[in-house]
Amino acid sequence: MEAFDGLLRESLVVAAVLCVPVLLIATAVGTIIAVLQAATQVQEQTLSLLPKLLAVGFSIAIFGAFGMRLCAGLFTDALRQLPGIVHGL
Repeated sequence: MEAFDGLLRESLVVAAVLCVPVLLIATAVGTIIAVLQAATQVQEQTLSLLPKLLAVGFSIAIFGAFGMRLCAGLFTDALRQLPGIVHGL
């Protein structure tokens, strides 16, 4: 059971490390666009979506290799701990 708990904890950490930077970038870009929209009184929905989409895509393109290494490490850890999880060690 300890192997499963450790693997579950590690997977939650990896999920947080992968999601939090992208969400922070999307939030920052969304806030900047909202301030600009409030200042110019232009309330176009596509104006707020496109910059966020581009920023998230750009951040995934930059940090994608790092994320894939984290996922690959988690996968190898899961395979290594699989006998302990199955047998309840």
